Order: sequence, then structure tokens, then C-alpha cells
Amino acid sequence: MKTDTLMIRDYPVDERPRERLINNGAESLSNHELLAILLRTGTKSESVIQLANRLLSQFDGLMWLKDAALEELTNLKGIGEAKAVQIAAAVELGRRISNLAYDERYVIRSPEDGANYCMNDMRFLSQEHFVCLYLNTKNQVIHRQTIFIGSLNASIVHPREVFKEAIRRSAASIICLHNHPSGDPAPSREDIEVTKRLVECGKMVGIELLDHLIIGDKKYVSMKEKGYM
Repeated sequence: MKTDTLMIRDYPVDERPRERLINNGAESLSNHELLAILLRTGTKSESVIQLANRLLSQFDGLMWLKDAALEELTNLKGIGEAKAVQIAAAVELGRRISNLAYDERYVIRSPEDGANYCMNDMRFLSQEHFVCLYLNTKNQVIHRQTIFIGSLNASIVHPREVFKEAIRRSAASIICLHNHPSGDPAPSREDIEVTKRLVECGKMVGIELLDHLIIGDKKYVSMKEKGYM
């Protein structure tokens, strides 16, 4: 089979854009691969990757694609109204994200601020969720990520997962949170061990763990206020 007739199903699984995004993160994909994920399907004569390449070539890359009207997109063979709308929506989302002002980000000045930020999302969860808030130098939340779901255990909460994302986001500090499905936020021995382990790792990599908050039902415990860090 010739390379120029390859369809997406003919690519090795680990070379397909969707699988590469899952395994390596969105930042590892090229522009045409990200666009291929949005388009989802190609045509009978070309793969979605080839279609994405042709689309970018038609508009000389992302610079002009971001300003393309729907009718300009649908004039390209293989781009129907549905695909054009998906592209326009993605472009607009990107534009809105890039226009976000820093002062619109949530600022955490106290344990209460951190607890309030996640309380409604976490207080009713039936399983324990370990969540990290990544902050910039102004204590603004730049990213939130659930690190794992399940019973808290010092051997399961790997500092590398916590701090890998902090490094990737250029975070200045971190606040960790996890919920107690029972509604009682009293810290367990495991909670204390995990906290101390993360504090030490933070010192080694130069990214401070500001607090570890345990979320209960409309209640929380700050491990910092309790003197465990």
C-alpha cells in the first residue's frame, strides 16, 4: 500500500493522533494532528490527517485559519457544515482562553478560599478524590487536576504525579485537597503521612506545598493549620 493512500485505520495504533494525545498529552501533537482530532473523519480518497494537512495548507496555517468564515471552510472538499462548525467553535474557544485576564483567575489567600473553591464539587463524592490546585506567584489558580481516585495511601499518591504537572505548568506553589466521603474531615494517619511526604518533595523541587485540605460535608480541615506541615 502506498503511503499517500493510507487511511487513519492503517496507521499503527500508537501513531494515531487520538491515541498519541491520550498517551503523551495534547502538547505532543502537531497542528495538523490536533485538527485531525477535531475533524474526526476524512473522505473516501484521503485520511483525516491528509484532510487536516490540506486544510492548513489552504489557509497558510493557523494564522489565517482562525479568521476563516464558515463558507470559506465548506468550500474546501471534504469539509461540510458540521466540520466547519467544529473548527469555528474550537477557534473561538481558543480565542476566549487567550483573552482571559489574570485578574479573572481565582485567588487563594487562605485555607477557606481553597476549600470554598472545591467544596461544592467534592463534598458529595462517593469515592475519595485527590485534587491539586496549581498556583502562580500571585496565588491565582492556573490549573486544577484530579491526580487519582480511591482510598488515600502514601504508596499510591506519587509525588512525581503531583509535581510533574506543577513543573509543566510552571506553578509557583501547590494546594492539595481530598475528600472524605463520610463527611468527617478529621485527618487519618495516612493523610498525615501523605502530607509530610509531599512537603518534603516540594522542598526538593523548589515548589512549595501551601496546604493540604481535607473536604467533608460543608466542613474542611487544613493540615497546615493543624501543624502537620
